[in-house]
Amino acid sequence: MFSVSHLKDTVQEWNSYRNECLLKISSEPTPSGLFCRRMFDMYACWTDGMPNTTVKVPCPWYLPWHDQVRTGFVLRECGPDGQWHSNNTSRTWRDHSQCNADGSKQREQEYQMLILAYFRVMYTVGYSLSLASLSLALIILLLFRKLRCTRNYIHTNLFASFILRAVSILTRDALLTRETPEFRDNSDLSNVLSDQALSGCRIAQVLMQYCVGANYFWLLVEGLYLHNLLVLMVFSENSYFCGYLAIGWGTPVLFVVPWIVMRYLYENTRCWEINENMAYWWIIRTPILLAILVNFFIFIRIIKILISKLKAHQMRYTDYKFRLAKSTLTLIPLLGIHEVVFAVMTEEQTEGVLRNINLFFELFFNSFQGFLVAILYCFVNKEVRTTRNEAFRSSLCKAVSSPVCCCDRFIQQ
Repeated sequence: MFSVSHLKDTVQEWNSYRNECLLKISSEPTPSGLFCRRMFDMYACWTDGMPNTTVKVPCPWYLPWHDQVRTGFVLRECGPDGQWHSNNTSRTWRDHSQCNADGSKQREQEYQMLILAYFRVMYTVGYSLSLASLSLALIILLLFRKLRCTRNYIHTNLFASFILRAVSILTRDALLTRETPEFRDNSDLSNVLSDQALSGCRIAQVLMQYCVGANYFWLLVEGLYLHNLLVLMVFSENSYFCGYLAIGWGTPVLFVVPWIVMRYLYENTRCWEINENMAYWWIIRTPILLAILVNFFIFIRIIKILISKLKAHQMRYTDYKFRLAKSTLTLIPLLGIHEVVFAVMTEEQTEGVLRNINLFFELFFNSFQGFLVAILYCFVNKEVRTTRNEAFRSSLCKAVSSPVCCCDRFIQQ
């Protein structure tokens, strides 16, 4: 069985095969007398057939497994009445057994598709969990006035970019699944993607690329902010904020738009989700890789600064190690440092089991990263918890009008 991605990979070839067949049908002269008419039956291109004969044509070259069956033929019987033979269901009969995929390779492909299906369930859960937790975290940061500062404004934009990334990926997947039926061996390709479906799918793909790019550059903004905070002697947070907005939301436009133009002009195939010419894909990949590498160097610099500051405080060795480990682990999801591994070990450079392992960890960390960031920088953050508890206590006091609450407030003051 071949799923969504395999059908999409076949659509362009099928269209070319169909157009070539229709041109051939319309251009060749029609014979005289009784004969079975030439036709395209959504699977193979049939020539005219003489009555009481078996017509054979080569296996269609658009089949994903054509290399395995290039010497095979599709067979069809032309009846004595000049009509193609039909089976009991009134559908035209054909024998395509010679064009079936090799059993062992097909089982290998089915096994790979099963693994990818499990991966998809995993990252769908991850993005859904991230979406829910980040939405709640965003509401909390925007709701309390005490939490409004440049640092938290950057956090809210980062949360928003994670939310958009999750929504765009889940929407893209839903569109791909809905618009494309399953493709089984040699079934009629009558349900191929329409132009309208392709347009909607490509728009979703473009939005996904922008949202993913924005997410990486907001991770970079977090790194730049932390670096400036620790390194610059005089640092005015507000004066840099407009620049941060431009980097986070504006930079992705600079490489997504050229990618759209190149795809439309030179590789306008399927849903733009498969990269046949990797040169166009590098238009998007290069800026993201640069953002990842810059953040990695910022991370190293921040760790060095933390080490020097912790040593300066003459802390005990065990406390020093604990504080350093805690700071390091907290920074990894915030700056997306795990991406360095996947930047070095790309999907194209791996194969087999190693490729599946690489893909699993990449999808796992990318989908659950937003959830971790929401927990670390909102739900368990000391400042956020204190503000939330104070607001809860204040609202409770107003509700019950308790004199004890008034005394508590007086004591705290």
